[in-house]
Amino acid sequence: MLYQRMGICLGENKQYLVQSRLKALMRDNNYVSLDELISDIVKGKTNELQEAALFAMTTNETYWFRDEYPFSILRDTLLPALLEKTTSLRIWSAACSTGQEPYSIAMTVLEQQRLSSRKFTEIKIVATDISQPVLDFATKGEYDSLAISRGLSQQRLSNFFTPKARSWLINDDVKRLVRFRPYNLLDGFGSLGEFDIIFCRNVLIYFNNETVATTLQKFSAQLPQGRYLFLGAAESAGVLNDRFKMIKQPQGLYYTRL
Repeated sequence: MLYQRMGICLGENKQYLVQSRLKALMRDNNYVSLDELISDIVKGKTNELQEAALFAMTTNETYWFRDEYPFSILRDTLLPALLEKTTSLRIWSAACSTGQEPYSIAMTVLEQQRLSSRKFTEIKIVATDISQPVLDFATKGEYDSLAISRGLSQQRLSNFFTPKARSWLINDDVKRLVRFRPYNLLDGFGSLGEFDIIFCRNVLIYFNNETVATTLQKFSAQLPQGRYLFLGAAESAGVLNDRFKMIKQPQGLYYTRL
């Protein structure tokens, strides 16, 4: 069911993952047997139960400016290069989880804009995820101290957030650049339009080889020639070396659309 709905492949060695992630769902719905819970999930006893199980099985690990290098490359290399060609910027953050990645992208763009004599006149960051609960959370743009502490500098906290009683609220100049919407990476991408840059990081590691190749092909269709793709550190677009060229920089690597 996970493969059919989300493209996620779990081998026999990942049974522990299913058990650990469904424990809370089992407890909250008064199941005494994990087998009984899984049976009802797969049969679709209720939509709510099935959606809750899919949410539980989705990895929503994320933090601000994750791995740092994609954002420094974005600021120092890609945005200046794009400004030589266009004043309109479209970026897709795929599998955006609770919003730290697209908001980090937005902050990076704003930082670059403040330092550059050239400006983008239109900036759109599309942030998608399969999980509606995480999208609802991300849209609010409100984070507790623990979430804030993960990868966010004091300078950026001061520049881009407003403190509340027990949380921090991201400022409107950042929020207005990002639009969140539900999207399944198994679906077609045509309705999303073309992008200058796509971030899809630490997602393909959960797909099998066939799904990885299909997803990369669909990404390539949404990127005009010379535009850019970021993948996770453990992921590669090498399977489509006729569509993407790897660019290595001292900070890290990214891909350009051939």
